[in-house]
Amino acid sequence: MVLILGVTASGKGQLAFSLAESLGAEIISVDSMKVYRRMNIGTGKPPKEARERFRYHLIDVVEPSDTFNVGTFLELANDAVEQIKRRNRPVIAVGGTALYIKALLYGLFEGPGTDEHIRAELLARAETEGAELYRELVKIDPVAAERISPNDTKRIIRALEVYQISGKPISSLQKQFNAEEPLQNWTIIGLRREKTEENKRINARVKRMIGAGLVDEVQSLLDESKPLGQQSRCAIGYAEIIDYLCGRMTLKEAIELIKKNTRRFAKSQRTWFRSFNNVNWLDIEPEESAEEILSRARTVVEN
Repeated sequence: MVLILGVTASGKGQLAFSLAESLGAEIISVDSMKVYRRMNIGTGKPPKEARERFRYHLIDVVEPSDTFNVGTFLELANDAVEQIKRRNRPVIAVGGTALYIKALLYGLFEGPGTDEHIRAELLARAETEGAELYRELVKIDPVAAERISPNDTKRIIRALEVYQISGKPISSLQKQFNAEEPLQNWTIIGLRREKTEENKRINARVKRMIGAGLVDEVQSLLDESKPLGQQSRCAIGYAEIIDYLCGRMTLKEAIELIKKNTRRFAKSQRTWFRSFNNVNWLDIEPEESAEEILSRARTVVEN
């Protein structure tokens, strides 16, 4: 059982494919947006050829109008692990959604229960105040705010709700849930690049997404009979193009904002990953080939 993690555009998807080919494994996606059908370009799903060669799990499992949460992910992921084991194949999990990775490794952090009145009030405020909720979170819980995208309304509301219910920042409660060892026997490989190199890769990825037809993909999703859900429409790459299509900014401004928000998301991923234990970090050089990275990863697995 191998888990490959890394920030956006670090090359973890390519390594997962190469390692699956090398080991005869099946792949579990640990990504909160790849679960949505027809959201292909902006989420960076594996190409069709790769998915025809290897069995991928937890990709295209819900409609863009549906909600999806970490509890549902963990249930489906654990089922996938058991299915793969019954077929006597190695398991490779790969992704960058830190909350999902943490749940897969250490179990589910529940926190305090919900309060319908508080949640309803926060939802109403989100409709009218927008970014003000995120600024409020920055003041009361800067640690959580660093990990949460300003576009992630659901998690912002949950963090504020926890604070109002318990009087404690959600980040302080999460620190109490800090398991030392994974629940299962995972070998964890992390890909790490210099920040300047990572930013170059992010910019190049955004350029490829636009060239591959991201604008048309978003327009097609908006044209569907069922509207995009709050989660899917807040995904980086989709939220900004929606604003462009609604006339709130130019395409050039939307593209630059995608790059900026992706870099911010990568920063939050790095913060999360520093809290994970037992990660075999591979520091990747700009000129290092996919074959060389695979060789290093195989050495970790074999050892």
